[in-house]
Amino acid sequence: MRPVLAFPAAATLALLLAGCNEDSATPPAPPRPVLSVVVDPQSGRERGYAGVIEPRYHTDLGFRVLGRIIARDVNVGDLVKAGQQLAALDPQISDFTVRSLEASLSNARAQLANTDATLQRQTTLLAQKIASQADFDSAQQAQQAAAAAVTQAEANLAKAREQHGYNRLDADSDGVVTAVDAEVGQTVAAGQTVVSVARPDVREAVVDLGDDEIAALPPGAAFKVTLQIDPSVETAGRVREIAPQADATTRTRRVRIALDDPPAAFRLGTTVTATPKVVLASSIRLPATAILERDGSTFVWVVDEARKSVRRVPVRIGRRADGTVEIAGGLDAGARVVTAGVHSLTDGQAVRFGQGDML
Repeated sequence: MRPVLAFPAAATLALLLAGCNEDSATPPAPPRPVLSVVVDPQSGRERGYAGVIEPRYHTDLGFRVLGRIIARDVNVGDLVKAGQQLAALDPQISDFTVRSLEASLSNARAQLANTDATLQRQTTLLAQKIASQADFDSAQQAQQAAAAAVTQAEANLAKAREQHGYNRLDADSDGVVTAVDAEVGQTVAAGQTVVSVARPDVREAVVDLGDDEIAALPPGAAFKVTLQIDPSVETAGRVREIAPQADATTRTRRVRIALDDPPAAFRLGTTVTATPKVVLASSIRLPATAILERDGSTFVWVVDEARKSVRRVPVRIGRRADGTVEIAGGLDAGARVVTAGVHSLTDGQAVRFGQGDML
């Protein structure tokens, strides 16, 4: 009997199994294509900030007394002069009050005249030793009380006449009407705003800046202010006021720039561009889609161009505006940052990118 050669058959079976395992193994995932940009801020470049022309002096005017409006003589955009009537209240109630107090004053004066005559008679009788001292003292006291009543009635009447004048709302200075908050027939409370008037003779540009930009401004920094619709129209100005607190939403602070003899084209509400005459250091800005926020922290995905993979890098965020985010720290110039799909990437994931843009 010939022996069976089992080894070659076993080897053949092992090779077949190995081939099957290789065929069933999962192939590696292809590199994921991503959009990216290379951040390259140009330090010291000139930067302009959008703003608007506003009046320095703006007054909200209202009546000093409660009443119903029967006339409103101005509308938004009207030019007004100092002392010009803006609105009026129904004077009927105050007219009644004035007439009532005039009657009270007449009565008090009549009482005073009566007590004057009585005092004069008691004085004569006392000198002739006909009247007693007690009668004279009573007459004198009554005369003094009547005189005090006249004084009080005169004061009440003067106050009522002054309040009668409160039925008329007048402009306290030349200006332009910027808002109307009440209509004819409406009952308004004392102090409620009815008309807002701004003085167009003193104008300023208002812009919002980040803390890092404000820190770079010297005291009274000079600005060049131009119209956005016509950049050839420009004027100069200096920082007059910087808000002490940042806005809770934008984290920017409001800066008011006093303008030096602005042209007539700088009307209230006009959009302008304010450019500091000192060069501010530029910061890195990225599209808002490049920011990943997790557990109260902020990250970006940086591309390792040598390994063609991504890694998550923590950054500090500055101002957000116009769909972009300012990077206050944590990111170096020249880094390539992913700008889309940041929520579906993982550390070390292979990616494929193009040349990208320069920021």
